[in-house]
Amino acid sequence: MQFDSLSDFLNMGGYAFYVWLAYGVTFGSLGILVIQSMGQKRKVLTEIAKKIKREERLKENRSNN
Repeated sequence: MQFDSLSDFLNMGGYAFYVWLAYGVTFGSLGILVIQSMGQKRKVLTEIAKKIKREERLKENRSNN
């Protein structure tokens, strides 16, 4: 489908509300998914670092005794 002007493109043949809403929901959902995944990754990496430090402390305590 070709559009004669920018306003025709934005109007999407009378279906602009549905088309742009679909784009908005899609990109909004993807954005939320990316942000949530980054937060979960950071949390997991922090937990792993804490576990490693805890295990190192336990090894030190065992070797000192």
